[in-house]
Amino acid sequence: MVGEEGAFVLGWEEVLTEEELSMTLKVLCMSEEEFKEYKEQDGWEDDSDEEENSALSNEVLSRLKPPCKKLLYDSVLLTLESYGSDLKAEEDLLNNKEAYEKLSRREQQALHVRYGQKRILHQLLELVH
Repeated sequence: MVGEEGAFVLGWEEVLTEEELSMTLKVLCMSEEEFKEYKEQDGWEDDSDEEENSALSNEVLSRLKPPCKKLLYDSVLLTLESYGSDLKAEEDLLNNKEAYEKLSRREQQALHVRYGQKRILHQLLELVH
């Protein structure tokens, strides 16, 4: 369901892999009985038009059902734990001109990427908390 990479792509305003995340949340938040019924009815290919046309914007994410919000929240926490440092450490390094300039160009670029990723993840935490 998630694809070969096993990851979802988040942007500042919406989920970019919305179909994959929507389907994953739908299935993972079903009861065992709902899942059996969904599977028996070949629900994998027969979703409503409303679901297919609704983007997973930040507004939609903030209105998810509590079990889906908790699943997303816990997933984001696990993802953040996989980083070697937290958002504050990245901010401190970015704001410390002397320390920042000691980094190689590649390290500076990696820092900016990590910082951006962590900011998006923290934004998602706020939306689903």
